[in-house]
Amino acid sequence: MSAGALNRPDFEPLGMRAGRSIRHPLTRTLLVLTFTTGLVDAVSYLGLGHVFTANMTGNIVLLGFGIAGSGGLPVVAPLISLAAFLVGAGAGGTLAAKLADDHPRHIACALAIEVSLLAIAAVVAAAADVEPTAFAGDMMIALLALAMGIRNATVRRIAVPDLTTTVLTMTLTGLAADSPLFGGTGKGSTRRTAAVLAMLVGALAGALLLKTSLVLPLVAAAGLTVATSLLYVPAARRGTSGAGRRAAARRY
Repeated sequence: MSAGALNRPDFEPLGMRAGRSIRHPLTRTLLVLTFTTGLVDAVSYLGLGHVFTANMTGNIVLLGFGIAGSGGLPVVAPLISLAAFLVGAGAGGTLAAKLADDHPRHIACALAIEVSLLAIAAVVAAAADVEPTAFAGDMMIALLALAMGIRNATVRRIAVPDLTTTVLTMTLTGLAADSPLFGGTGKGSTRRTAAVLAMLVGALAGALLLKTSLVLPLVAAAGLTVATSLLYVPAARRGTSGAGRRAAARRY
């Protein structure tokens, strides 16, 4: 394939196309997943003993505090989360490599695995007396971190700017650095602000649902992920088929 072909609009990476507008179906999908991150980390941090299963930066910091014996923070739980996350990220990378040329199938498979892991975690929460440092709690941490690792590897492959779905540091940096208040153009501010609000509202919703049950935020996260997959994947398949037909028409 020539360099000129790669520069044609039809060869523009999907992530860049999605990053242009908050109305793009993929952008909206990632915003919903960002919301579910708030739900998942509410469960792990508030319900499973001060550990993150999506935000690994926070986990590293908490692990350092725990090793120092400060604040009564755990050591084992962050280690379990980190290990499971890395396994999930590795599995997600393998999945991405195998399905790189079939975006709809890649997303469908990744979200199906995530939903399965969230559902198993919800079953554990419903069936067992979950306590921090107990086996059931550690199992839930591993399941949730595994799901988030697969998600991160998948989203990394898609590469929509500012929408990692699990961390906001660079999103907030871009929001401030490119702000007209500081001499920037403001480009991407809507997308970045939406990502911040999605995680904030997700965390708020998760904390409120936890007052009733540890299961509810997980069921909500799984349900939203299923709905997202059912809405986005068929649309992505139609778009892929349409792009293929247009490419064939150009060749002939």
